[in-house]
Amino acid sequence: MSSVRARLRPAVAMAACVSLALVGAAGTAAAAPKADTKLPERLTKQVSLEKMNRHLIALQRIADANDGTRAASTPGYDASAEYVATKLEQAGFEVTRQEFPFYYSETLAEKLVADGAEIPVTIMSYSPSTEEGGLTAPIAAIEPDDTPGCEVSDYGDVTGAIALVQRGSCTFAEKNLAAAEAGAAAVLVYNNEDGPVNGTLGEVDDNYVPAGGITQADGEALAALDGQEITLELRALMEERTTYNVIAETQTGRKDNVVMAGAHLDSDPAGPGINDNGTGSVALLETALSMGSKPKVNNAVRFAWWSAEEFGLVGSTYYVNSLTFEQQLDIALYLNFDMIGSPNAGYFVYDGDDSAQEGSGPGPYGSAQIEQAFVDYLENEVGVATGEKDFDGRSDYGEFIAVGIPAGGLFTGAEGIKTEEEAELWGGTAGEAYDSCYHQACDDLGNVDRVALDRNADAMAYVIGTYALSTEDVNGIAPETTKNRAKIAQQRSAQSVMATTAADDHHAVVTA
Repeated sequence: MSSVRARLRPAVAMAACVSLALVGAAGTAAAAPKADTKLPERLTKQVSLEKMNRHLIALQRIADANDGTRAASTPGYDASAEYVATKLEQAGFEVTRQEFPFYYSETLAEKLVADGAEIPVTIMSYSPSTEEGGLTAPIAAIEPDDTPGCEVSDYGDVTGAIALVQRGSCTFAEKNLAAAEAGAAAVLVYNNEDGPVNGTLGEVDDNYVPAGGITQADGEALAALDGQEITLELRALMEERTTYNVIAETQTGRKDNVVMAGAHLDSDPAGPGINDNGTGSVALLETALSMGSKPKVNNAVRFAWWSAEEFGLVGSTYYVNSLTFEQQLDIALYLNFDMIGSPNAGYFVYDGDDSAQEGSGPGPYGSAQIEQAFVDYLENEVGVATGEKDFDGRSDYGEFIAVGIPAGGLFTGAEGIKTEEEAELWGGTAGEAYDSCYHQACDDLGNVDRVALDRNADAMAYVIGTYALSTEDVNGIAPETTKNRAKIAQQRSAQSVMATTAADDHHAVVTA
C-alpha cells in the first residue's frame, strides 16, 4: 500500500499493447447463452486458502532469489508479474502487459540524532537527499495551528535550520515548499496521531528540500529542543525506470459494462511484500483462475495487477489516464484489494457512503452499494463484523474515483494502531499496528493472518461473481438491457468534478 496518493508525473507513453483486455471496446460482446447464477457461491468454494498459500510461497521464493524484494522495475517484480501472467495465459486469458515510466527510489540512509540519541525517521518518497554523513543544523519547531506549516508565514526566519512541523491540513509537498521558501535546509513532519509518518511528496520537484517523517511522541520531544543542533541524514537512490501492469479480461460478458478488480503486485523496496500486497494479488489471481476465461456471465470481468503502487499509485493512474472517456464509461465499477491478510487484522470495507465522515466524502454513485455488498457477505455469510475505511487516497482506487467510476474494496490495516474496541471485536492486540512489518523486510510468509486472508478472499470472489451477473444496483444496468451511455456520461462528468473537489479538500485535511 502506498503511503499517500501522488499525482502521475507527465511522461512520454511507452510502447503498450492496446488490446481488448487493456481498454475494452464499445458495444456488447456475445455473452454466454445463460448466465451461471451459482457463480458467486461456486467461486467462494474454489478460491481456497491452500491455493492462495502456494502463490504466496512462490512470491516469497521469487523475492528470496532477487535481493529480498519485488519492487517495481526490479527482477523480483518482473518474475512476479510473469508468474501471474503465465498462470492467466495457461487458463486461456488474453493478457496485456502495459508498460509505463516512473521514478524509482530506494532508501540508502535514514538517520536522525538529537541530544545524543538516535530517533527513527523515514525519508519521504521523492525527497532530495542530504549529503553523505548528513546535515547538522538547529531544529526550528513550528508552533501548530489549524494549518500547521502550510504557509510560508508559519515558519518565520528558518534560514539554514531543520524545520519541525506537525502533520495535517495540507499535503507534505505543500509543507515542504513553504519551508523551503522560508529558507529551511530540511523539514521533519511529525504525526498528529499514534504511529509513524510514511509520506510522499508526490512527484519530483527541484524546489524540495530533504524531508522525513517521525512519530508524534518523537516530534513533541524534538520540539522541546527548539534551537538546539541535530543531525539529519536522508539519502535515496532516485532514477527514471519503466515497469508494467498485468491486465486480463474474460472473453465472455458484455464489454460496455465491465466489472474491474485490481491489486498492486509490487512490494516496497525494503522487503518481499507478502502481506503488502501479496495477499490481495494472490486472492485476485485465484479468483480469476477459478472463474476462468470463458465464464457464463452477463458482464465481462477485467483483472489488473498494478505496478509502482508503492511509488505513488503510478500504474493504476497511468492505466485510467490511458483510457478515453468512452473507454472509461465501459467500466461499470472498480474493486480494490490492497493488504487483506494483515497479521493483527481489522476487517475494513471502503466507506462508499462516507457514513463514518472521516473527511474525504463519499465515492461516486454506486460506491455505497458496493460497500454494502461486502458488508452483507462478511457479516451475514462469514459472521465477522466490519469497520469502515475512508477513501483516503492511499491505494489504487484513487484515479478511478477521480473520473467518476464507483469503487470499493477490502483492507485489513497497515501501520495504523488497533484500538481496544477493535481488539474486542476482531481479536488481536490493541495498541499495536495492524501490520508491524509494513514496508519492512519482515513482511514475509510469517506476516500473514491466513484466516483473514481466507475470509476476505471469499468476500472478494463472491462480490466479483455477483457483479459479473448484474450491476443493476450500482448503475441501473440490468442484464440484457441497453446501456444508456449519454446518461452515464453525464453522471460521470458530474461525479468527476465532485471527486476532484473532494480530493483537493482531502489533500488539505488528511493526506499530510
